[in-house]
Amino acid sequence: MKPFQYVTAATPAGAPELLGDNGCYLAGGNDLLGLMKEYIVEPAVLVNIKALPGLDKIESDSDHWTLGANVTVAQLEEHEGLKVDLPALHQAAREVGSLQIRNVATVGGNLAQHSRCWYYRHRDVACLKKGGDTCFARHGENRYHSLFTGNNCISPVVSNLSVAFAALDATVVVQRRGSAVRMSIADLYAKAWDNPTAHHSLNPGDLILRIEIPRQSLRSAYRQISEKAAFDWALVSCAAAGRLSNGQISRGRVALGVVAPVPYQVPEANEMLEGHLLDEALAARVADRLLRGAVPFADNGYKVPLARALIQRTLLALRA
Repeated sequence: MKPFQYVTAATPAGAPELLGDNGCYLAGGNDLLGLMKEYIVEPAVLVNIKALPGLDKIESDSDHWTLGANVTVAQLEEHEGLKVDLPALHQAAREVGSLQIRNVATVGGNLAQHSRCWYYRHRDVACLKKGGDTCFARHGENRYHSLFTGNNCISPVVSNLSVAFAALDATVVVQRRGSAVRMSIADLYAKAWDNPTAHHSLNPGDLILRIEIPRQSLRSAYRQISEKAAFDWALVSCAAAGRLSNGQISRGRVALGVVAPVPYQVPEANEMLEGHLLDEALAARVADRLLRGAVPFADNGYKVPLARALIQRTLLALRA
């Protein structure tokens, strides 16, 4: 790890000024410090944002839940109101790392984390995502990689929370050049779909302030399948939300994780849910539509049937 300066920001407005030309924000640090130890990022200054006022609070009113960017994943897991109102978010938080990690990891950091692809994470490999000219995963070890992508990089998004937020129609409020910019989850990751070097759509100096989730009286669920029962990355994850009345679903949404560089949604699949009886047949049709066009590679074809079963399981969990 190269030497760096360390400063603490007192206000969100002042934080970008401390970054300079080559700085990074530091909150929980789970991802950033690992990247620095491997010389993948080499910031000249770390700007501590853990003490920024108001960013560590979970608040609600009649219209929204508001989560500060510095709220820890453990706070999401332990909050009784979220557990009742937004079970998908509670379930997604519970699957993040270990309890020790959840006690430190922040909501903003979970959304902004970098790729976990081993080629990207290897300090001596100049892969496409690091500005090279080759995605080594395409013809190499790709067991954990994407089924869908808009560019030649097949590294998937691994944020649990982003998948739940996508299904819950959350808005991310980002401070950009002194103004508050509102972004959907699709907006937050859109650049990663087209640009192989991007992990998300945040620009240098952008600071996630909070996440807003509308209170819509929706049922929601999150499920993931991992190789280990605990403390493991998801192979595939899925979140679903919708309003049920007499067995029929409205305002239904489904999002998949770890199959694309973005939380993967298909508007047509969501439209298929509207006004229909939520049964096994409908869940199967929605799963087929979501997975249409999947492009498995040599080692990750197992993700297609896994995702199909997970989509159906998550949708049917809304009936419970």
